[in-house]
Amino acid sequence: MKSVVKLKEEYIKLGQALKVANLVGSGADAKFLIGDGQVSVNGEVELRRGRKLYDGDVILFNGNDVIIEK
Repeated sequence: MKSVVKLKEEYIKLGQALKVANLVGSGADAKFLIGDGQVSVNGEVELRRGRKLYDGDVILFNGNDVIIEK
């Protein structure tokens, strides 16, 4: 499934983007899944929940693509 997260600011943090895309129920869920290596950004596993995402970045989690757009 593909979804889009629209930026309201210059960037959004990875944990917040997962919540906005309705892929996790809470920040705690995001922290666990990211720390467990289940989330990738632009094709590489990302372990930082606070990773800043900008226009054009792509998150992959559990078969879901999330595109970050302005």
